Amino acid sequence: MTTQTSTPITTARAGRAGRARGANVALWVLQVLTAGVFVMAAVPKVTADPMAVAGFTMMGLGTTGMYLVGTLEILGAVALLIPVLCGLAALAQVALMVGAVAITLIFFGSGPVLVPPVAVLAVVSVLAWARRSRTVALIALIRSLVRR
Repeated sequence: MTTQTSTPITTARAGRAGRARGANVALWVLQVLTAGVFVMAAVPKVTADPMAVAGFTMMGLGTTGMYLVGTLEILGAVALLIPVLCGLAALAQVALMVGAVAITLIFFGSGPVLVPPVAVLAVVSVLAWARRSRTVALIALIRSLVRR
């Protein structure tokens, strides 16, 4: 019968692996929740809810802009759930949310109405940063496929 003893090095590695696994799970939970937020925000836009139509018309974006934003939100939400695309999707959602924050500031000013887009911008920024290695890997994969 043999017994294994843990050395400080193997214990440290196991601790790091456990923390990394926990962080990955937390990021996936955040990605799923964020995807849900984007889908819920997109539904009124892609179904031409009268309030969404009125809002986009008031901003001068019209129904075309409304459908475009809604479609981008849904595509981004789906891509957040695909491991190879999640980093790039979060980065694209950062750009979308920067636009949402800017439009909100221009048309509605600061105050409570600004909180939701800023909060979502903060979350997708964290996701984009945390998943940056996946974005780099995707770019490398695309480059290797283009070179063939």
